[in-house]
Amino acid sequence: MNDAFNPALLVRPDLEGLVPYEVHIHHNVIKLDANENPYDFPPAVREEIGRELMNLTVTRYPDPLAGELVARLSAYTGVPAEGILAGNGSDELILTLLLTFGTGGRVIITPPTFSMYGVHARIAGARPVEVSRRENFALDVPAIIAAAGHPETRVIFLCSPNNPTGNATPLEEVAEILKNTRALVVVDEAYQEFGGKSSIPLLREYPNLVVLRTFSKAFGLAGLRVGYLLADPAVIKQLLRTKQPFNLNSFSQLAACKVMEHREEFNRLIGQIRQDREELYREMAALPGVEVYPSAANFILFRTRRPAEQVYQELLANGILIRNVHGPGVEQCLRVTVGKKDENRLFLEKLKMILGLQEVGENKFAAESGRS
Repeated sequence: MNDAFNPALLVRPDLEGLVPYEVHIHHNVIKLDANENPYDFPPAVREEIGRELMNLTVTRYPDPLAGELVARLSAYTGVPAEGILAGNGSDELILTLLLTFGTGGRVIITPPTFSMYGVHARIAGARPVEVSRRENFALDVPAIIAAAGHPETRVIFLCSPNNPTGNATPLEEVAEILKNTRALVVVDEAYQEFGGKSSIPLLREYPNLVVLRTFSKAFGLAGLRVGYLLADPAVIKQLLRTKQPFNLNSFSQLAACKVMEHREEFNRLIGQIRQDREELYREMAALPGVEVYPSAANFILFRTRRPAEQVYQELLANGILIRNVHGPGVEQCLRVTVGKKDENRLFLEKLKMILGLQEVGENKFAAESGRS
C-alpha cells in the first residue's frame, strides 16, 4: 500500500485553481435563484408519463440518439432530424462541443454571461478568451470579430437572452459574427421561449452556427436534465465522435416527448411568466434606489444602493432565495427569477422592508394624511 499517494499530484496542471461548482441547498425558502419554471408540472401530463412509465423497459439501454424525441423536436423547430442532437442537459452538450472542437484552441466568451462556458472550456483543455459586453450589456460585435480572427479561435459562445443580464441579441449581430469567422458560433437559447428572436432561421445560411436549447427552463424538466442542439448535419457528425453513447436516459426521453406532445399547456404557463415578469419589472423599477434592467428571459437583474451580499443574505433570512451575481460588469447586482404571483409579491415586500422603503412609504402616507 502506498501511503504517500496524493491524487492532487495527478491532476492536469491547467486545472489548478478551477473551483468546483457547488450549490448550497436551502430548505423552507421561496426559490427564486435558478431560473426554473415556478409552476407545478401539469397534472394531466404527469399522469400520462406515469402510465407510460409502467411499460418502460429499464433493463435495456436507452435509444442512443433519442430518435422519437428528435422527431418531435424536428416538428417543433423546423430543423431536419439529422441536424438535431439531444443531450443530458445543456451542460453536457456544451462540454461535448468543446471536447470536439475546442481542445487546444481559443474559445471566445462574452462576459458578463453564463459562467459555465469558461469552466467547460478549461475542462476541455481550451483557452477561454473574454470579450466583454458593452456597458448596456450589448455584444461588442467588432471586438468579437477581431478576436475571432485569431487562427486558433475554435468556438464562440453567445447567450441570447443572456444570463444574467436578460437582454437578447439582434439577429443581425449574430449574422454579422457568423459571416466574419470560420469558428463555430454557439448561440445558447436556454431562455428563448420567454423572449427575443431565435437564431434558428440563420441555420439555413450559416453552416458554422449551433443553436443550443434546454427543457429545464420553460418546460419544467430541470430535474430530468434534457437539452438539445441544432446544427448543420456535418457538425452533428463530428459531435457523435465524442458524445457519450447512452447519454440521455429512457425516463428523460419519455418525459420530454410528452412535453412536446402537450406544448400548448406549457405555452400557457410561459405566457403567464412573461406577463408576471413585466409586472414585476414595473414594480421594481418604481422603487427608489433600485436600478432594474429590462429582460427578455424569466428573470430580472437589478442593483440597489446596498452591497449585493447584504441584500442577498437579508432576503435569505426572510425566506427568499435569489442569486447574488456580483462580479465584473455586474457589480453589486442580483438576479431574481420570476415566480408565481404570490412569490413575486412576497419578494417585493421583503425587498422593500430590507431597503427601508416600506417604512418610508408609510411615513410619507401618514404625513400626507396629517396635512389633509
